[in-house]
Amino acid sequence: MMERACHAVRLDGRVWIVDPVDVPGLDERIAAIGEVAGVLQLLDRHDRECAELAGRFGVPHHKIPFDGVPGASMEPVRVIKNPLWNEVAIWSPGEKALIVPEAVGTARYFRAGDEPVGIHPMLRMTPPRGLAAYEPEHLLTGHGTGMHGPGTAAALADGIGASRSRFPRAIASMVKR
Repeated sequence: MMERACHAVRLDGRVWIVDPVDVPGLDERIAAIGEVAGVLQLLDRHDRECAELAGRFGVPHHKIPFDGVPGASMEPVRVIKNPLWNEVAIWSPGEKALIVPEAVGTARYFRAGDEPVGIHPMLRMTPPRGLAAYEPEHLLTGHGTGMHGPGTAAALADGIGASRSRFPRAIASMVKR
């Protein structure tokens, strides 16, 4: 139901595990793309199995790295920082990849109607407009499947830009499902 997603991504030749959920065969799948450099927990409540996997792979667990990750070229993007919600996204300029754990998603309950990228239901009226400054070719989210290709940046910008006006349609879509 939650359409949870986690990612193992190669950025600058290093593999990073992002907001992981441990499943059978995970270690083999990760090993197929390279040696793990670290585990990134990008949302305060996405504890999931971050610490467990960091220990298992013998790598650092970077919890909500607002200041970035030492030695990594990925850039932290502050999404939300307050007592109730702390979220950082990751921008990798070399790969044109944006990883957003919660504020945007492709899961059905994030989207209004047929929009490909939607805003978290709790953020529809105050969308993370700063993310519209990025033009990713790859968008990975914590809920739903990744989006790749030349239409990705436009879909992200549209989802953010029309978030408020599509609020009624988003509520109707959630009720339908």
